[in-house]
Amino acid sequence: MLHILIVDDDCLVAASLKTILESDSEIAVDALGADGSDAVTLYAKHKPDILLMDIQMKHMSGLDAATEILTSCPDAKILLLTTFSDDEYIIKALKIGVKGYLLKQDYQSLIPAIHAVCSGQNVFGSKIVSKLPDMLAKSNAFSYESYHITDREFDVIRLVAEGLSNREIAKALFLSEGTIRNYLSQILEKLELRDRTQLAVFYYQHR
Repeated sequence: MLHILIVDDDCLVAASLKTILESDSEIAVDALGADGSDAVTLYAKHKPDILLMDIQMKHMSGLDAATEILTSCPDAKILLLTTFSDDEYIIKALKIGVKGYLLKQDYQSLIPAIHAVCSGQNVFGSKIVSKLPDMLAKSNAFSYESYHITDREFDVIRLVAEGLSNREIAKALFLSEGTIRNYLSQILEKLELRDRTQLAVFYYQHR
């Protein structure tokens, strides 16, 4: 018997998923949860064979819950089920180590996916599989976000690279020169660079 935990903030969806899964005599749904914090608590309590979980939920997302669970239980089998085929979600799901990512519209493939994950396979819906090569190529590109560079800080970087002075940047962004100096100081510290010349070179190296 496969023991499953379902977490979805729509109680009707959770109940429907339970009905679908338990139509298979080899599957038992041990508990239902409504958000990521429920997932963390219920996973620790039940240690299910598979955690089937939505992504966008109140209080704590499925991705955050999956990250927390996989940190303490690296062998956890987590299958994300969502209405969103968002590239960012899929890439993060792959990076944190979930075993599958299915769209709720593909409910007919849910039971086969459960069995596949339990047998050690990774499962991604056909629509998602077709997007993976492009998404993975993009994810390998340089990311300013990984250095915690904000959108406004990136604007400053771009204008420095274009050769503008602090005064010109301040005018372009409708900010004070003092604010631009502060931004520049923070940017250099985050990127571990010495001066604006290095910053300009860095920008063009990572376009």
